[in-house]
Amino acid sequence: MVELAELTKPVAAPPAPPRRNTRPRGVRLRAAAVSLGMGGPAVLLYTVLTVVPVGVAIYLSFTDWNGFSKAVFVGLKNYAKLFSDPASGRAWYVTGIISVAGTVLMVGGGLVYALALRGRSKWNSFFRALAYYPHVISALILGYLWAAILGTNGAINSTLQKFGLGPIGFLFDEKLALIALIWVIVWAGFGFNVVLFVAALQTVPAELLEAAAIDGASKAQINRRIVVPMIAPVVTVATVLNLVGLIRAYDLVVSLTGGGPAGSTQTYGYLILAKSFEGTKIGYATAQAVFLMVVSAALALLVTALRNRQDQAAAG
Repeated sequence: MVELAELTKPVAAPPAPPRRNTRPRGVRLRAAAVSLGMGGPAVLLYTVLTVVPVGVAIYLSFTDWNGFSKAVFVGLKNYAKLFSDPASGRAWYVTGIISVAGTVLMVGGGLVYALALRGRSKWNSFFRALAYYPHVISALILGYLWAAILGTNGAINSTLQKFGLGPIGFLFDEKLALIALIWVIVWAGFGFNVVLFVAALQTVPAELLEAAAIDGASKAQINRRIVVPMIAPVVTVATVLNLVGLIRAYDLVVSLTGGGPAGSTQTYGYLILAKSFEGTKIGYATAQAVFLMVVSAALALLVTALRNRQDQAAAG
């Protein structure tokens, strides 16, 4: 006898047949042609300007080439030299100091500055524009400008000499030159971070801030517990952009210190462009550039991964 449960058991619906594209073949071809026409130029441009040069650079990094004679394949010789070259080690040390100090100061200072100018007023708009103004000027021009201010016969030392004070070696003392370079880099890139954070702060709901204030939270508590966590993704983006940008620092070094004194401000980017390429060591210089690209990408991925892990821990 058939059980009642068997009779009342719902019958599974048969699987739906796969959907078929009912559009005419001509319509599909036109749609594909439009997609190719819109995306094709961008893909071609990216391939020609990025993929091909990177591929050529990777190949040249395995060769001994002076830019004129035939390139000779040398395998990993150039990369082995990277880790035994004293100049590279010194340049990475300077680059690390500039990158870490500059990123902390620009991101941290930019966030504090943006929080202070969060409200809408004429004065706040003025100070935002004032902070961003150096960013629109060429870095080379800024470097020459500050060299005229901080040099031995610059504006500051000329003023000090009028009062009988000796000149200060802002650009000729090894420690002071590095500090001066970091200061100019931070001053030049500070406004970019301010703009990022001011835009991010506009996305924080005003009702949430008002509710927290009604509950008795101070401004510092609101910023620390509500505002900063809500704009954390923008802070991560700013950190990555600043860190990668400072690792490749070159133009301000050229115009402000020229890598001196005694190589105390010689960054890795400056070493590649001003030393290796000038010395017609194209193969070795290209290996240095490829290594710099890999380090920049690895640091960007690391910062992003740490931020994602922190977000997951907070959500869990």
